[in-house]
Amino acid sequence: MVTFLPARPGRLADVPAFTRAIGGAESNVACALAAAGHRARWVGRVGRDGFGDHLVETIAGYGVDVGAVRRDPHRPTGVYFRTATDRAADAHEVVYYRAGSAASAMSPATVPYSSVADARILHLTGITAALSADCLALMRELTAPRPGRPLVSFDVNHRPGLWRRGDAADVLLGLARRADLVFVGADEAETLWGVADPAAVRAVLPEPAGLVVKAGGEGAVLFERPAPRADTVTRVPAPGADTPTRAHVPAPAPGADTVTHVPAPRVDVVAPVGAGDAFAAGFLSGTLRGLDARARLRHGHLMAAAALTVPGDLAFPPARHPAPTPHGAAARRPSWIDHADRLAALDEADWGTLHLGPGWTVHPGPDQEVRTP
Repeated sequence: MVTFLPARPGRLADVPAFTRAIGGAESNVACALAAAGHRARWVGRVGRDGFGDHLVETIAGYGVDVGAVRRDPHRPTGVYFRTATDRAADAHEVVYYRAGSAASAMSPATVPYSSVADARILHLTGITAALSADCLALMRELTAPRPGRPLVSFDVNHRPGLWRRGDAADVLLGLARRADLVFVGADEAETLWGVADPAAVRAVLPEPAGLVVKAGGEGAVLFERPAPRADTVTRVPAPGADTPTRAHVPAPAPGADTVTHVPAPRVDVVAPVGAGDAFAAGFLSGTLRGLDARARLRHGHLMAAAALTVPGDLAFPPARHPAPTPHGAAARRPSWIDHADRLAALDEADWGTLHLGPGWTVHPGPDQEVRTP
């Protein structure tokens, strides 16, 4: 959807002008992943109007595949207006104009599973589920258990202004329990399910193999259960015989969670929006790269810092340069990711003093050091 950013702080009633930008949790994640050098596809539905043109062209400009986006000639592209304050602040205002939008017409009939089946990760959010009954049916279809499905990532992304039916808590819990990886803010969990402590959130959501509980400036906690090994067939000697026979050995029971906490770095915030989507993108980028738990969480924090240090929801994609892949082919990898890798590899003491401000994503020269208080 298209978002309108206020020209100055204050109530919506007092803001005289707005700047047009792109918005939408799923497209934000897709853009951030593409900016990080990954192949990303955005599957959506926009109106056949000027705002739809702007969305598709801008998202494609980030390197995102928009070939599966459908244009609706009868419904408009959704828009929303917001104030400059943090979403968690009492003074924050947001007004959505998404009822009857092109996105609200998404359904299992208009978004075929084949459009996402070949992905390594399918990222979904609770925002889509709030748009209409058809959108909720689509979400249930995409999160349904099926052989060979992509890793299903689900960001709860509770937006009270979109939930008119009063069933957000039950719907979002049901969808989260069908996912493989879930992102949720501690504040969201408290609002929805009455729990905020990460361990208590895990007790409410034991099903996903991975659960990330975000607590803003305090950092994030990852609960991760080892993937169960498949049943095996081995050869064992039969009683009284020397010749081994085949025997079925069931897979061991799933192990206990590995719990990893990573504090957030200090950030000079320019605009307190977009951090949640950016965190998910950074974590998913680390997942695609096969990084360990600490590195994935740190890349989530770093991507969130990239969003917090620019005025809008998204930083403009950094300049990219070709880099060799293990197979010798050329890949488009932004130089700031190399910088982020170095920051993510800091020892605990240096990570604890990391201080990021506007412009930190610019690749530093050899004479520059990590900024500390």
